[in-house]
Amino acid sequence: MDTERRQVAVIAGGSGFVGRAVVQALAEDGYAVRQIGRTAPVQWHDAAALARAVDGADVVINLAGKSVNCRYTDRNRAGILNSRVETTRALREAIATAERPPRVWMNASTATIYRHSTDRPNAESDGEIGSGFSVDVATSWERELFAGSLPDTRRVALRMAIVIGDGPATRMLLNLARWGLGGTQFDGWCPPHHRYRGIGDQPTGPARAPWYRTRGRQRFSWVHTDDVVAAVRFIRDDPRMSGPVNVASPHPSENRTLMRTLRSVVGAPVGLPAQRWMLEAAMWVLRTEPELVLKSRWVVPQALSDAGFTFGHTDLRAALVDAKEAIDAS
Repeated sequence: MDTERRQVAVIAGGSGFVGRAVVQALAEDGYAVRQIGRTAPVQWHDAAALARAVDGADVVINLAGKSVNCRYTDRNRAGILNSRVETTRALREAIATAERPPRVWMNASTATIYRHSTDRPNAESDGEIGSGFSVDVATSWERELFAGSLPDTRRVALRMAIVIGDGPATRMLLNLARWGLGGTQFDGWCPPHHRYRGIGDQPTGPARAPWYRTRGRQRFSWVHTDDVVAAVRFIRDDPRMSGPVNVASPHPSENRTLMRTLRSVVGAPVGLPAQRWMLEAAMWVLRTEPELVLKSRWVVPQALSDAGFTFGHTDLRAALVDAKEAIDAS
């Protein structure tokens, strides 16, 4: 009789589209999966259940957090920050008390932690941290992850770029192209607002939203869902991987190319270009934020590449076609 213990993976935020893919992948790898979430078998308010869930687990993966695909009202800003910091703190405290702590804890983060960059890419070794609301959320998130001493648990911050797949960001981009709004998006002057002001214990950046004359050349860093899953497996199995890890395709695009590719994928012959002030109004109607398409995210996966990880999806058009097919089939 086979008496080998079945490995255990604890996954928080497994109901999101990335979370579902990770849950499925680890189950296929033979793991017994314990899920944490507001409606999962283990819930955030139950500290004793959290402690039992992580004790004896081999892998902990936290993907929990309120979607940033919303308007940054004061309520949503607080929800975005707290849903990340508080869940990460709860996991860290549970792991700290475990008799048999997990050997690796991967916690979601974001490539938005880096500054608006048009002059050079940001790698883990030399990337420049930015300022303002989204960056403050990311830095607060990571400070909570790496706080305290967990000597038996390797900790990794997954600085994910925009994920291409059956998720909200891809759906929004495809819809913009379908509706004839898939032209180049130009940053520039915008009506003054304070939605991107800093937040948290160490707020940064100006009170008013910054703007840049990008001429549609703002960088678009992305990663396919399949490569997120593959990176999670790779990091799980490679003890060299710790600290911040950029999870982004080695071939970032730029806004002009992105929007032209989206038009091609959905068969839209034209797409109206949009200035920042026009996007402010359009994104208000869509209940989301212009920052999602205007910030220049130029991120490269130095740590993964140096460790020998190979991305399966490096062509943006092929990745978008694959995502569209998945969305249309769902």
